[in-house]
Amino acid sequence: MAKSYDLVILGGGTGGYVAAIRASQLGLKTAIVEKDKLGGTCLHRGCIPSKALLRTAEVFATAKDGAKYGVLAQDITLDYKKAHERKNAIINQLHRGVTMLMKKGKIDVYNGYGRILGPSIFSPLSGTISVEYEDGKENDILIPDKLLIATGSRPRSLPGLDVDGKLVLTSDDAVHLESLPASILIVGGGVIGVEWASLLNDLGVDVTVIEYAERIVPTEDEAISRELQKQLEKRGIRFVTKAKVLPETLQKGAGVTIQAEVNGENQAFSADQLLVSVGRLPNTEDIGLANTNVKTEKGFILVNDAYQTSESHIYAIGDCIGGLQLAHVASHEGIKAVEHIAGKHTGPLDATLIPKCIYTRPEIASVGLTEKEARDQGYDVKVGKFSFNAIGKALVYGESDGFVKIVADKATDDVLGVHMIGPHVTDMISEAALARVLDATPWEIAETVHPHPTLSEIIGEAALAVDGLAIHS
Repeated sequence: MAKSYDLVILGGGTGGYVAAIRASQLGLKTAIVEKDKLGGTCLHRGCIPSKALLRTAEVFATAKDGAKYGVLAQDITLDYKKAHERKNAIINQLHRGVTMLMKKGKIDVYNGYGRILGPSIFSPLSGTISVEYEDGKENDILIPDKLLIATGSRPRSLPGLDVDGKLVLTSDDAVHLESLPASILIVGGGVIGVEWASLLNDLGVDVTVIEYAERIVPTEDEAISRELQKQLEKRGIRFVTKAKVLPETLQKGAGVTIQAEVNGENQAFSADQLLVSVGRLPNTEDIGLANTNVKTEKGFILVNDAYQTSESHIYAIGDCIGGLQLAHVASHEGIKAVEHIAGKHTGPLDATLIPKCIYTRPEIASVGLTEKEARDQGYDVKVGKFSFNAIGKALVYGESDGFVKIVADKATDDVLGVHMIGPHVTDMISEAALARVLDATPWEIAETVHPHPTLSEIIGEAALAVDGLAIHS
């Protein structure tokens, strides 16, 4: 049966369902096609389940360290099954919420596999969606005036590395582990790799991270990268950087062994399991792009500043277009694409205004340019840095490692970047993001009264430190 819509969205992940809600608000008759569950990777395999498990790890680590707070407990043990039950309850609650939002917005949801058709009897333009169902039910045909592709991404592996979900895992597999290994190798020291390293280490797993680049989390400011490695090494996590993993050397038995080229020599590494964390691939195969003139590069869909593809009635957002592969980015791209469809011509997202978070212990958060990026772009910079060691609330929390670093332009005094590592910084980065949006100066941040005692005081102190005026140092 054929049905017409103002907008059909292919993919019901964070970007897709947020775009659908905004479209509904703007009066567009909207449908979503999702082969799995609404919420996509973020809700079911990524952001939410991993952070739920990270919270378990944090509580477990705090409980074991309770004596320093005067809380004495014996025989503290981990019930990993309970942790999964809690994680699943959170996922289910949020999934029900998204489903209700679709009903509230009168958004039609098709739970099937959507493929894009070329010009046909249904439409002279490519973009009609055929929805296929696993139960053999007759396909639905959706005829949109506009199509938005939001198919997301999946974990990438190394060529020749056999991911089996048992001994060799991706992050999709790791969130479903029913029991913990005694030891694990993590290939890749980027965001996902270090989050799992921190989580598993707190749960008692022996962790080794093998990273190809010169440092872990290489897209973060160098000072942040160094501090994170120092703090994680203090907890017993081992890091091997400038290491090229050799997939052909993988051996499986009771555990896994693999070799990596380190400083020109091959070294062997063994553990019970291996987690591959080397980025993500766009989900753009087998969705019918061959029936369109939509252009791609390395599988990623190419779009303009309005998120239009080379066929102007077809838009794309989120992980499938590359860039910053973050849930909040996909959501805002979806909103901007839909607003463009509705005739509201807003500008594209500025990557330097987007906050990024890493949920290790300690946490990392950043927005804007790193010090090196700013210098490479020709800015004459001034830098302020302030330690959590001088923040009363951090000492109260028992988490005083880390710092906040602010990079500013000497010529204009504008804040160029803010970089944080320490307790709850992922909850504080929004102040820095707002400062970037408003072209704030360090003086303006420092003039903002930060209540005492709070962790956020460190932002005001770091802002003062840019001009050598910090009070508590």
